[in-house]
Amino acid sequence: MRLFLRARATSRSPLQRDCSGNRLVAAVLALLLIILLSSCSHLSKKDGAPNYNVDVRGIPNAVPQTEPLAKYGNYKSYVVFGKRYYTLKNSRNYNQVGTASWYGTKFHARKTSSGERYNMLGMTAAHKTLPLPTYVEVTNLKNNRKIIVKVNDRGPFKSNRLIDLSYVAAKKLDMLGKGTAQVRVKAISPYANFARHSAPFEKTYPRFHPTYANTKPVFLQVGAFRNKNHAMKLQRRLKILSSTPVIIMSPSRKGSLYKVKIGPFRDVASLAKITHQLKGLGLTPNKTYGA
Repeated sequence: MRLFLRARATSRSPLQRDCSGNRLVAAVLALLLIILLSSCSHLSKKDGAPNYNVDVRGIPNAVPQTEPLAKYGNYKSYVVFGKRYYTLKNSRNYNQVGTASWYGTKFHARKTSSGERYNMLGMTAAHKTLPLPTYVEVTNLKNNRKIIVKVNDRGPFKSNRLIDLSYVAAKKLDMLGKGTAQVRVKAISPYANFARHSAPFEKTYPRFHPTYANTKPVFLQVGAFRNKNHAMKLQRRLKILSSTPVIIMSPSRKGSLYKVKIGPFRDVASLAKITHQLKGLGLTPNKTYGA
């Protein structure tokens, strides 16, 4: 009797098998449709501003300094959308007028052409032909606002665009509303300017920065939490600001807090830059010595 019941339970008619097969096919097709729709949604994701306010008054201009050419993004020529672009050998005397655009959340934290991570809260830009990196002064010709950004990416690849600015850079020029602006882009050469205007250049764009050599490691403490998950959440948020490590110090004794710190910093300029960025996000960091 047990064998008979087992046989009845495991044997199905051709009609039942067909229905079961149809359900399986339908389930697979539904799954493929979901994957396709999610992929299309990802591809059609629009660029834009972050969903929180950024006070750009606390974010300083990029500081021009002498740097070697980036390992990536400096090909003699490259092709995008069927058009070949030729990279300039240097940025000496570069001074052009054209249309600026900007890019934000869609590319945030992705690698730029130079290999650096794009940070929409940093003072950076993309250009089709300038060497990477190049520091440039960008002037909005409508309101005469000026900024200094570091070119570390390639683009924009629309024929009528000259430069693509980070979200924060565009906001400082007051061009977010329209999305584009007529600008003048002038390259800043630390070598040339320093040779001809030593004192003014040092005052405006310091070539060398004091370091923290031979002192205790310098950190910025950004928060302290009883709940480790809250500390980890802040850590993830801060990692997009720069390549400087963000660490969590575990409680040294019962009742103490999980402390979120950025550092160690190698020079005063880096410390000041991150401090301004943090204040722009509504955070108040405290300088500490030693981890």
